[in-house]
Amino acid sequence: MKPDRFEKPVTILTGLGIPTPVRSVMQAYRVLCDWPEGHRDRAHTVALNACHAALNGIVEAETARSLFVAFAERQDVLAPDLDTLVAIRGRSKSDPHIN
Repeated sequence: MKPDRFEKPVTILTGLGIPTPVRSVMQAYRVLCDWPEGHRDRAHTVALNACHAALNGIVEAETARSLFVAFAERQDVLAPDLDTLVAIRGRSKSDPHIN
């Protein structure tokens, strides 16, 4: 596995809510660099710095990933985890108290 590759992609919602997987530190860094100036906050700065540090071998890719996830959550662009949605949906069908 490449050193900047995430163990598990981070799926964010782009454009008109299109799920877009981010598979590496470089991809996350590009997303952060392209983020609109008016929507950048502290989480953006922290994630950008972490990605920059990971690209330079100072921190692990998974550290940058977790900070990118925090940024995406704060910006409300983190796509729901499909495995979790499937598990919840399956559980709700078997639970008569849900619905």
